[in-house]
Amino acid sequence: MIVTRRFALVAGASALATAAMTPYLRATASGVVADIRMRSDELGSRVFFDPIGLHIPVGSKVRWICEASLHTATAYHPSNGNRARRIPKGAKPWDSGYLSPGDEFAVTLTQPGVYDFFCQPHERAGMVGRIVVGNVDVDAATDGYGERAVSAAALQAFPSVGDIVAQGAVSPVAGNG
Repeated sequence: MIVTRRFALVAGASALATAAMTPYLRATASGVVADIRMRSDELGSRVFFDPIGLHIPVGSKVRWICEASLHTATAYHPSNGNRARRIPKGAKPWDSGYLSPGDEFAVTLTQPGVYDFFCQPHERAGMVGRIVVGNVDVDAATDGYGERAVSAAALQAFPSVGDIVAQGAVSPVAGNG
């Protein structure tokens, strides 16, 4: 096999994208599982999801793991406190209810698109996250999401769809959250 420069560049980019996601994604017999941790600093003054942005294949299971405080993983959707819909049309909304340290909650995301979620008691502190499922039009992925029913801190915290797709995962340590 002759290795061309283009093949080497594509293979290198693919390896970098996989490496960026490795801490959060794992393959199981039933498919891909993505872990999102619910965290806070030692004083509890900074709360966040880690990663705050994640790109996963269609049909992946997302598991939130509570490591500190009381948190929720709640989809932005009218059925969850009359929130603006910030998940794909037709996608099933979720709400974990309150999770204590050591608790877990999971959903399987079967529709491509952008899913925004938040922690009910900490949304105003910017504890939000964004999951990009499958291949999406980066420029149009969040058209119609707007600013209704979303706090200013939440709007500032969401990583861009382009950054999530390019990096595979966006950590709050990198300036978000």
